[in-house]
Amino acid sequence: MTGLIAEWKSQLNARDTLLASKAKALRPPLTPEEQKRPFAKYYRDPYPYDPAKLAKMDEPIDPAKAIYPEQMNDLLNPGYLDAEIGWCNLANGAGFIASMNQYPGVTAEMIDWWFVWHTLEDLRYRIWYPPAHAGLVISPETRKRFLDPAIPLREKNWGQTHHVTEDCECGQDNIDITFLSPKDFGFDMARWKQPFVSTFAGGYGWAVPVEKKEDSLTVPALMCHIFRDIPGGIEHRTRFWMGYRMSNGKPELTLPPGVKVPVPAVQGLARHNVKEFANLGRMLPEIYAEMKGGLIV
Repeated sequence: MTGLIAEWKSQLNARDTLLASKAKALRPPLTPEEQKRPFAKYYRDPYPYDPAKLAKMDEPIDPAKAIYPEQMNDLLNPGYLDAEIGWCNLANGAGFIASMNQYPGVTAEMIDWWFVWHTLEDLRYRIWYPPAHAGLVISPETRKRFLDPAIPLREKNWGQTHHVTEDCECGQDNIDITFLSPKDFGFDMARWKQPFVSTFAGGYGWAVPVEKKEDSLTVPALMCHIFRDIPGGIEHRTRFWMGYRMSNGKPELTLPPGVKVPVPAVQGLARHNVKEFANLGRMLPEIYAEMKGGLIV
């Protein structure tokens, strides 16, 4: 408990935490306090990703196979869509990303637990995918909500913002990610049931380069991680729509006519997604068992 309290204190100042993230991206040795944490052993080289899956991110897919955020409910259909793995620029310039993973031994409860548990200490976020994940901070109010036993685990993130620093192959970004309930994200809750879906983690974000310059492009994005049960585990289907924000409860394109999200940014996030979730899918059953599904360790 002492170590966790110390970590809380180190994160109360968001500005200092984000500045420290720049150094942590270099993957320095853990501090003596960090070395005492029961999950410190996970601060290691990530599990290998599937090179064939990563290779599918080498070139853009046909935009005609992509879906727009207004079509998100197609993800609740049985089977699969035309594009489950790939990226492209949509006709309106937005960036589209699709990815899919199967995680043996992982349950929806583990997913819900992870998206709360990993926010409570900076190191918990960094073990997810070192060194690309460099820092995280949440507000004291969000922390209080996350530790409130009266709020169901699945609902804790709804309306809450994670402030993260990560590198999606285009340099470090400071990203504010606000999580939403599936209803507030735009899903048809009349269709929100098994076997079509088991849980969800998504919302909207805004990325700003750590080394921001006057000509740096900053764009919002919608993030959708939707999960459904499969024999022996869970299936994870991801969609990103870069250049969109939520406005009055609906997706809204923010790009001026003729402007598109740069290809390196779209492809970089697509490649990053393949790598970070390959590591999480392998790590999650082990760390969940060790932490006994609790939030404070």
